[in-house]
Amino acid sequence: MELPKEFIVRTKDIIQSEFRSFTQALDAEPPVSIRVNNKIPLKPSSEQVAWCKFGYYLNKRPLFTADPLFHAGAYYVQEASSMFLQQALEQLVSKDSTILDLSAAPGGKSTLISQFLAENGFLVANEIIRSRAHILTENMIKWGNDNVFVSNNAPSDFKNLPGFFDVIVVDAPCSGEGMFRKDKDAVNEWNVQNVMMCATRQKDILTDVWDSLKTDGLLVYSTCTYNHDENEENVKWFENNLGAEFLPLNTDEFPQITASDKGYRFYPHKTQGEGFFLAVLKKTATTHSFRKQKSNKQKNTINSEIIELRNQLLEPENWVILQENNTISAVRKTHSNKIEILNKILLPMHFGITLAKQKGKDFIPHISLALSKNLNRKKVNSVEIDRNTAIKYLRKESIFLPNSEKGFLLLTYKNTPIGWVKNLGKRSNNLYPNEWKIRMRF
Repeated sequence: MELPKEFIVRTKDIIQSEFRSFTQALDAEPPVSIRVNNKIPLKPSSEQVAWCKFGYYLNKRPLFTADPLFHAGAYYVQEASSMFLQQALEQLVSKDSTILDLSAAPGGKSTLISQFLAENGFLVANEIIRSRAHILTENMIKWGNDNVFVSNNAPSDFKNLPGFFDVIVVDAPCSGEGMFRKDKDAVNEWNVQNVMMCATRQKDILTDVWDSLKTDGLLVYSTCTYNHDENEENVKWFENNLGAEFLPLNTDEFPQITASDKGYRFYPHKTQGEGFFLAVLKKTATTHSFRKQKSNKQKNTINSEIIELRNQLLEPENWVILQENNTISAVRKTHSNKIEILNKILLPMHFGITLAKQKGKDFIPHISLALSKNLNRKKVNSVEIDRNTAIKYLRKESIFLPNSEKGFLLLTYKNTPIGWVKNLGKRSNNLYPNEWKIRMRF
């Protein structure tokens, strides 16, 4: 790989005698890794990622698009280095925390966070770019956790939520040096001016969102780049200008990770993963806590059909039903106040579990319900299908289920839900979201 001269000079200053090993690693094939969901017992027969108990390396890269379990959210294809977030959470964060993942698309870190949190924990997964927010929404629905609110907002919008979050995770937009091996365009686009512009932008992002982190709350800051400007120098700037204190992590079990004075570095010649940097800081500055507003909840008239939808969830008595226009959603009672606040301040894309869309007198079950970990499968009719039928369904083609019951059916593949159909006997209506369908031919 031909690297920019200025990048070589700057990176040699950081890595020094290891630079040759570093460049050799950049010419090697990058590892392939996935993180499994705990909604089905899937454990690949391959090497585990040392710092993430749900992460695994694959011996080769399969065609993920051709695997129905990938579309069902059984696993997420995630770069191994970024799974180090698991250690920051396990070592420093309560499972009952309220967490903001500020730059969350496409969803790798958000799916990890939602899996880490306990039932009372809550995640706001945010993405500023609308098209990417749709991808984030899709991946969060496929992951199947209800403790999530997906939003499409700018960092400055969170100023209206002072002291709301216990933890803020910022995987900052950066110069992308750590992705050179996977993205050749990043090599061609690299220059020092862009590095400095990114470093400034990162400071602006953190300044905009800082008030929404409570005093003594935690910031988890990460980049996929090597230079000091976007990493250690920014951490020092956060400490000195925003009011924060760097917190160390225990990495004794991970000698392949390089600890610096203000963070933890991943180099491709030392770890099975791409370039990555992570630091955790505790907020020392004082923030006035968010004042809970008086609830303006209005009791919705819940008819028998909506009650029946709620009864398709595990422990139906623990859920609040929300109806807006033709969309019926369920949120845990423990999360309902937070969601009411967030719906007033942020632009919601998805929250809780979307149960159904009302069309006339009919209630069309939503894909969110099908993929939810809280679907009570004893309360719905389902049919197991083979791989070829599953692929046809995921392509949104017509499938035939002549020996199955009529009405709404949950399709499963290897006992894992993938979506709904309405079986009419001689044919069925495919209810898989059109924007999610497989377009690749194979």
